[in-house]
Amino acid sequence: MSEKIRKRFDERMQARERALPASRKAIRSCANAIRALHRGELDLAHGLMGEARGAIDEGLEAVRDHPEIRYAGYLQDAQKEYAEARLTEMLVGRISEIPTPEDLDVEDAPYLNGIAEAIGEGRRHVLDLLRGRRVEEGEQVLAAMDDLYAVLVTMDYPDAITGNLRRSTDVARSLIEKTRGDLSVARVSQDLHDALDRHAHYVLGKES
Repeated sequence: MSEKIRKRFDERMQARERALPASRKAIRSCANAIRALHRGELDLAHGLMGEARGAIDEGLEAVRDHPEIRYAGYLQDAQKEYAEARLTEMLVGRISEIPTPEDLDVEDAPYLNGIAEAIGEGRRHVLDLLRGRRVEEGEQVLAAMDDLYAVLVTMDYPDAITGNLRRSTDVARSLIEKTRGDLSVARVSQDLHDALDRHAHYVLGKES
């Protein structure tokens, strides 16, 4: 009996030792992919997201026969980071269609938490755009952030099912409102700047 138990435990340990590094690799690749997206290095970002997808698949394969390990959490964290990277790509690249969990081949709870995290990356992108006085582009990104948030607020389920989504949704709402305020200030500033430019051109035209 003890030999059989040890054999099963050994198999689980081996599966865990394969899955855990795969999860860490996927998370690291996704973090680097998001940084690349913000720098506009799209080819690098796509390559890193491909690495992350491969690592997740490797980890899932390792625990295929061990559900107690498969749902321990670290592979779900990797899926969340992957969803965040792909959804950040949508925001930064202004892709019109939101990828679904089926498109990304991730579980529902990690997908939804990935949405919440991507909204934070969307705010970062908007601030980058505002520094370049690209207000209209920032407003387009905010509209996409609103679309993502609209998905989150429909999920009225216990945190045990959604992976503590409620708190992430509250944070996402706060980030969207801050971004909306930043864009409003930037729009007023740009309109004032444009009005002063028009006035200056008018005065110069009269003087000439």
